[in-house]
This record gives sequence, C-alpha cells and structure tokens, in this order.
Amino acid sequence: MRRAPWVSITVLSIIIFAAFVGPLWVHHSPYTLGAHAILEAPSWEHWMGTDRLGRDLFVRMLYGGQVSLIIGVGSALLATLIGLIFGVTAAFLRGKMDLIFVIVVDLFLTFPTLFLLLALLSYVHASIVVLVVVIAVTGWMTTARLIRAQSFEIASKPYIKIFSLAKLSQTKLLFKYILPLLMPIVLIAFTFGVSGAILSESALSFLGLGIMPPQMSWGLLLSDAQELLDVAWWLSLFPGLAIFAVTYALINISDYLQYRANTKEQAA
Repeated sequence: MRRAPWVSITVLSIIIFAAFVGPLWVHHSPYTLGAHAILEAPSWEHWMGTDRLGRDLFVRMLYGGQVSLIIGVGSALLATLIGLIFGVTAAFLRGKMDLIFVIVVDLFLTFPTLFLLLALLSYVHASIVVLVVVIAVTGWMTTARLIRAQSFEIASKPYIKIFSLAKLSQTKLLFKYILPLLMPIVLIAFTFGVSGAILSESALSFLGLGIMPPQMSWGLLLSDAQELLDVAWWLSLFPGLAIFAVTYALINISDYLQYRANTKEQAA
C-alpha cells in the first residue's frame, strides 16, 4: 500500500498559507525602496535578501506567490471545466460529434503549448485574468482526452447500460451516476493542471510576456534576476525553489491520486 504524500501536502500547505496569510503579518511593502540595502544577501533583517532597488525579496515572494497560485488554480479550474464538458459530450453523443472532437484536439496538440501561448499573448496585454484564460484555452485538450476515454469506459459498464435501456433521464444519469465516477480523473487532471499552469506562467513571465510590473509573480522575479546571477544568487534561487517545490508537490499528489484511482478500479 502506497503511503499518502504527506511531505508534499505539508510543503504545499505551508506555501499556500504563507502566500495568502503571510502578507497580513509582515510590515514591509513589496514596493518599498531601500537606498541603503541594495542587493543585500540573506540576513536576519532580510530573510531572502534584497533586489537591485533594495526591496525585500521575502515580501515580494509572498505577494508574487499569490499571483502565481491564483493563475495556476484559476487556469486549472477553467481548463478542467472545459475539458470535462467537451470530453463527456464527445463520449456520449459519439458519431460526428466525437469525430469533430478528435480532429480538433489532435490539431491543437500538434502545436507545442508554449507556441500557442506566445501566439495568443502577442495580440493581448497580459494580466491575471488574461493569463488564466489563455493558459486554460491552450491546456484543456489533454484533460478532455482523459475524460473522454474514462467516459467511454464508464458508459460500457453493465449498470449504466441498464439505466440507459430503462430510459432514465440523460441529465439524471449524467449527474447522479456518471460524474461521481469521473471525479477521480477530474481531480487528477486539476492537480496536474495547476502545476502546468504555474510553469507556463513562469515561462511567459521569464520571456517578458507574462505578468508586468508593478504586479509580481515568481516567474517575473526569476526574470528580473537573470541579469544578476553572478552577483546576487539569492534573487534567482528562492523564486526557482518556490516554483520547483509547488510543481513537484502537485505532481507527487497527482501521482498518488492516480495510484488510488487505479487501486479502486482494480478492486472493483
């Protein structure tokens, strides 16, 4: 029996708590300039050091974490919802609808996700809402394919066929019997989607197409640090560690959820 990833859950909980509750406890503004504290290494006064303008990196990490996590969760929620709608629709209507779905999804998946993101963001000004929508629009296809495949499997179960033959309302069949069985794969897709969205936002901000100042995100902090790698290692270390810790924890949790879902399926 595989153990629950409590270390990953704990790390993720601490980071989320720090990002959303931490700013209530700190007394520094992320925008406060410090003329006498420019590029200071980590110390008791500045736990993660300061940047080129003397701003406290720890405080900026807290506020940047809010933005990165909001974009990650928002994008994953929207992408999962779109994938659920399209995947279930294609699986249960079948025929031409399923064929159109397969063609559209395969067409989207022929292009690298980052390429699609860059193409879309070249026409719009990036903001939190825009990034949530753009990342979701370019990331729903994998979720939809997973849900479509799972829906086909569920639809083939004997008791689902009996309900269909008994002319049970399609709406009742979907919401009472099918969606609950889809929840494990939906949850897996969501957790994996959050990690992917955070990485996408970080990559876009690093390339200068993501969050713009005065807003901040972990990706933007990492982008700002690239010119100072030789003289201020801490500016890239801490944002990089935060991105790695969150994505690794989410992937670990997603793997465990997949394991549990497979175990229950085999037991059934």
